[in-house]
Amino acid sequence: MILKGFKSKGGSQVKEYCTALTKEDCRRQSGSFISCEKVHFRRIIAPHTDMNLGDCSFLDTCRHMKTCKYVHYELDSTPEVAHMMMGVPKPIKPLRPEYCSEVELGESQWINCDIRNFRMDILGQYGVIMADPPWDIHMELPYGTMADDEMRGLNIQALQTDGLIFLWVTGRAMELGRECLELWGYKRVEEIIWVKTNQLQRIIRTGRTGHWLNHSKEHCLVGIKGDPIVNRNIDTDVIVAEVRETSRKPDEMYPLLERISPRTRKLELFARMHNTHAGWMSLGNQLSGARLVDEGLRARFKAAYPEVDVQPHSPPRASVMEVESPFAGGVESKPMSTQFSDVRPSEPTTYSAPPESKPMNLDAEMTNA
Repeated sequence: MILKGFKSKGGSQVKEYCTALTKEDCRRQSGSFISCEKVHFRRIIAPHTDMNLGDCSFLDTCRHMKTCKYVHYELDSTPEVAHMMMGVPKPIKPLRPEYCSEVELGESQWINCDIRNFRMDILGQYGVIMADPPWDIHMELPYGTMADDEMRGLNIQALQTDGLIFLWVTGRAMELGRECLELWGYKRVEEIIWVKTNQLQRIIRTGRTGHWLNHSKEHCLVGIKGDPIVNRNIDTDVIVAEVRETSRKPDEMYPLLERISPRTRKLELFARMHNTHAGWMSLGNQLSGARLVDEGLRARFKAAYPEVDVQPHSPPRASVMEVESPFAGGVESKPMSTQFSDVRPSEPTTYSAPPESKPMNLDAEMTNA
């Protein structure tokens, strides 16, 4: 009788938080038609919200929710109703293949490879592709160039059914870039211009490229394929940013693409280690080995290339206490000794892992000027 007097009326009200956060992600991860019995939340996405910034530290106690650009949450108390019709469960609407999982949103992934003969079909679908190819613009580049026929023959079609491609071009490569977009099945719809400045924020007038005039800008062709869901008219087509290392593009491109196509899988071709970002897959032959956190992608990759070591050995999993933003940046992995073959454009395009006793040189990459 004494114990009964101290019991909570109606039973215990303490509930555990679901690591999937939202009911949609819970159903998708468990493969069930209803979410679990744990506590779930609903993201508050307003027109001014920038999901690339992550979660607001004050969450639902933020006093500036009407103007705060960070992501906020509210308790999702809607009753879970199983979709049953005549005893047959109604299937959940499948997530579009180009959308990003919670694990991929919070981690960066990359693969050291020769893009010309890599198995693109194992990567899946992407909502955004950005590429900075080493166009053959009749200039001496430190890592060589890529022939026109090799550019036309890239297997980009396997990577995207509905989405956008952002292709950096310069000089005579503008015409070749438009031709490649058409061959790959894209319709050119826009063009972004990067105006180059120096540390004093002045336009560079003595550029390192250009045959007739010094090039103080670069162009990025925008192509569209299928019927992607994108945000329109939220950014401009001009970026003014400083020039840094050879081939390094402005950092402003990454949040711009996140705003245009939020929560989609994003791929960068001909990337370097400084290009790796959370939510992005990077391909190039100057990356440190292979790092994959998506279990499905890891399985497909190991089936295609069983001899290649993949980091991390145990994919990260969120614990019950890890309720921080899923949009936070990933952790850099250490360079690996096992690399893909580092093939220059003039060498045969073979794909094999070198012996472990002879680590490959990572200094060779096909890059743009």
